[in-house]
Amino acid sequence: MPKQVDHRGRREAIARALWRVVEQRGVAQLTMRVVAQEAGISLGQLQHYFASRAAMLSFAMDFASEQTSLRVEQGLKRLGDRPHPRDVLRLTLAEMLPLHADARATSRMSAAYALEALHDEAVHEQARRGLVQGRALVEQLVRRAVADGHIGSDRDPATETNLLLALTGFTP
Repeated sequence: MPKQVDHRGRREAIARALWRVVEQRGVAQLTMRVVAQEAGISLGQLQHYFASRAAMLSFAMDFASEQTSLRVEQGLKRLGDRPHPRDVLRLTLAEMLPLHADARATSRMSAAYALEALHDEAVHEQARRGLVQGRALVEQLVRRAVADGHIGSDRDPATETNLLLALTGFTP
């Protein structure tokens, strides 16, 4: 019987290897060959999953975002039913800061991704969409806090969102 390969799992393992390369060696060393070596696979195997450095980086960034979302979801569950918007914002924004190993990896990945986006239009567009979606989420939380009376109604949600996001470096 042929061996079953978990392709998603293999792609995630490659993404984690990419994170380690960025963490330990920096973005300048981020080549497909170095990532393959870090992942313990051949360059040909890596190329089976990712046709280019940009595709590999895009997947790794999407995977990092998924992991961040999972951590936020778990944190929200710990907050219970109808948490205070301030607690939701604190939890969400804290996940954007490099306060623990996974968040540091994501932060470094974001920097690598931003550099790649300078030279690759497809990566640039994907990064822009991600930033816009993230900003919309935070602004939605701020608007809910204003509507619920937790933030003064005289405050502009867009401005408050910009100020909050400026603290994390997460700005479109």
